[in-house]
Amino acid sequence: MPSPVRDNPALARFELDIDGHVAVANYRVAGDVMTFTHTEVPVQLRERGIGSKLVRGALEAARARNLKVQPRCSFVGNYIARHPEFLDLLA
Repeated sequence: MPSPVRDNPALARFELDIDGHVAVANYRVAGDVMTFTHTEVPVQLRERGIGSKLVRGALEAARARNLKVQPRCSFVGNYIARHPEFLDLLA
């Protein structure tokens, strides 16, 4: 079972540990906008919904911090397009 999504501000990324691997969603924050720049899920974890769980947790964290989101990463952009409950976060 995966651990909860956590923010690692020192590395400017959200992380999700599972089975000894780490999936990450890199970001940068400027003002009240969090820009997602890259999402990476190790090959061993792909096709298991890990990337979606990671991005959902990251978007929920951005919402909790009252940040808007810019998806420069196609995975994050596609996730938001498939989950309209996050459309209000778009900057």
